[in-house]
Amino acid sequence: MAKSKTVFRCQQCGFESAKWNGKCPSCGTWNSLIEEVVQPAAAGAASARKKTDLSDFIQALEAVSTQEDIRYHTGIGELDRVLGGGLVKGSIVLLGGEPGIGKSTLLLQICEFLGASHSVLYVSGEESTKQIKLRAERLHVTTESLYLLANNDAQSICDTIAACEPEIVIIDSIQTMQCSDLSSSPGSLTQVRECTNLFMHIAKQYEIPIFIVGHVNKDGAIAGPKVMEHIVDTVLYFEGDRKYSYRILRAVKNRFGSTNEIGVFEMMEQGLQEVLNPSAMLLEDRPTNVSGTCVTCVMEGSRPILAEVQVLVTKSSLPSPRRMANGFDFNRVAIILAILEKRCGLFYGTLDVYLNVVGGFRLDEPSGDLAVALCLYSSLRDKAIDEHVAAFGELGLGGEVRSISNLTQRIREAERMGFTTCVIPKQSMHSLTDSAFQIRLVGVRTLKEAFDFLEK
Repeated sequence: MAKSKTVFRCQQCGFESAKWNGKCPSCGTWNSLIEEVVQPAAAGAASARKKTDLSDFIQALEAVSTQEDIRYHTGIGELDRVLGGGLVKGSIVLLGGEPGIGKSTLLLQICEFLGASHSVLYVSGEESTKQIKLRAERLHVTTESLYLLANNDAQSICDTIAACEPEIVIIDSIQTMQCSDLSSSPGSLTQVRECTNLFMHIAKQYEIPIFIVGHVNKDGAIAGPKVMEHIVDTVLYFEGDRKYSYRILRAVKNRFGSTNEIGVFEMMEQGLQEVLNPSAMLLEDRPTNVSGTCVTCVMEGSRPILAEVQVLVTKSSLPSPRRMANGFDFNRVAIILAILEKRCGLFYGTLDVYLNVVGGFRLDEPSGDLAVALCLYSSLRDKAIDEHVAAFGELGLGGEVRSISNLTQRIREAERMGFTTCVIPKQSMHSLTDSAFQIRLVGVRTLKEAFDFLEK
């Protein structure tokens, strides 16, 4: 009889070692090797396996029908947007986020709408059915088609799904699930991977869409192996600062839609509420006649969003001035400062620079460079930028303002929000197909031209 052996497996990359190491030799993560017992396969099992002919199940591409409705609407437009139009039958969706950010709240809220026409099974490995009931009452979830199950045995849950065949399943959370055949503890690499595989097979076999909740570790990644993200069809991340009530739902992977779309929510006493106009939300309480503040526009998928950038430049009392950026790439700030000093003759060497994107929003698009540069110039000169001016454009190392995409949508959004002037790259103006703008367009080729406009 074959004996079991003990290995040490990295919880981040899956590397196996015969002995424990403080640092994983493969991915370099510290204290990630966990002891696991591996059961070897029975001798002769491979040779005794029966041959299976699947030729009868082969289908031509033309013979596969997609005419029937294959998506469920969740009742929350922002979630449908991120999913690509709704929840696809037979798909498995991983929803990750920090503890308390609203993952379970969102899933329980959609049960109210889905339960009106579909049967929903909510499986919890963390809470009892009474605790879920209390949360449902707070969120006003009263549907009769919602069924609760408090269990963490993955195989038993799959058998129950196969027997009951609910139309939608929610697993909360994957880190609490375990396979009884494995000796490792729940949440380990092996347990998370095998449990996810079990749920994936049951979802594809019965065409049941499954939501899986995943916790986020201190590094901001979904706890467990990266292979779990490869197994599932869609990976959604809940982002947000605990100091703010706003939450952003972002798709990292989506086999049935775009990964550029975001959903914006606000955490209220009654649960998560959709924010249909993120630009108005981010521009609330804007200061007037204050230097160092400007509005830019970024594209999140097909949606233009206006965001306010604030910069404070002040004399430093330290030998090495401080540079801080919240919501904007720190390295990008350093590049913009170097461009301003080299190409525009501005000096920030003895000054502290603090940059903040209001509302907890993050600007990952280069189109925000021009607004940041204008804020840096405005704060240095202590000259306020007109509150009705918006700016968007990418900066080159030569001090030029480079063209950007989706210019028409950005201008339309600024116009809709009441702005009267847009500072844009002059090279992009020829790409404007719509000339019926009610907003003034100022095209600039270099940063110096943009600064000259501010001085007028």
